[in-house]
Amino acid sequence: MKKYSKVLKIGFALFSSISSISSFLFVFYAVNIAFSPMATPWLKTFAYVTGGYGLLNIYILSWAWRSKISWAASADFVIAACFLGVCVMDYLRDGLTRGTAGLAVLLVLALMLALNWYAIILLNQHHQ
Repeated sequence: MKKYSKVLKIGFALFSSISSISSFLFVFYAVNIAFSPMATPWLKTFAYVTGGYGLLNIYILSWAWRSKISWAASADFVIAACFLGVCVMDYLRDGLTRGTAGLAVLLVLALMLALNWYAIILLNQHHQ
C-alpha cells in the first residue's frame, strides 16, 4: 500500500506541475504584453486578465496541496470560466476573423483550463 501511495503522490506532483507550468506561461505572457510599448490598451487589459488567472490558479493549486479545502475546485472553475468567457468575447469581438485558427486556440485554451481544474479536483479527492 505504501508503494501505491508513493506512485499516486508522484503522479499528483507531475500533473499539478503541468498545471503550474501552464499558469506560469499565462503570467509570462501577461508580463510581456503589459510591458510592451506597442501593445494596444485592449491587449494590455487582456494581458492583466490572463496574468490574474495564472496567479490565481497557482495560488489555488498551492492551497489545495497544503490543506483539505472544499472550495478550491469551485473557485478554480469560476475563474477558469470567467477567463474563457473573456477569450470567447475577444474572439467574437474580432468578428470571427481569425477563422478556424482562432477556434483551435480557444479549444486548446479550454483544454488547458479543464486540466488545471481537474488537477485541483484530484488533489481534493486525494486529501479526503
